[in-house]
Amino acid sequence: MGRESTWCRYDAAARQLTVTLHVQPNARRSAIAGLHGDALKIRIAAPAVDNKANAVLIEFLSESLAVPKSAIVIRRGASGRHKVLEIFGGPELKAKLDALAASRIATHDSRITRGL
Repeated sequence: MGRESTWCRYDAAARQLTVTLHVQPNARRSAIAGLHGDALKIRIAAPAVDNKANAVLIEFLSESLAVPKSAIVIRRGASGRHKVLEIFGGPELKAKLDALAASRIATHDSRITRGL
């Protein structure tokens, strides 16, 4: 991975990761779908009404990256599919997100009980 990601940047001074996403609501289950142009595509198992998709997006990323929900902020695009998020934490976040994007195995279904 020699080249810099255009969809993901880590600022060491601010201890924050800035991530550009393309979000697809109403998916069967939440999952990382890979790159979509200059953004990471994430499918979300929630409708895009009453901020439900944004809430599930934050929950999904929180669980996938093992950070508190309060560490994730939607900076731009709260009402659209193209979003810019800031995730606060250490430099390991970029490596975790790069690994998830490469493997595309992070999934969860918000409609299924947590015990499954």
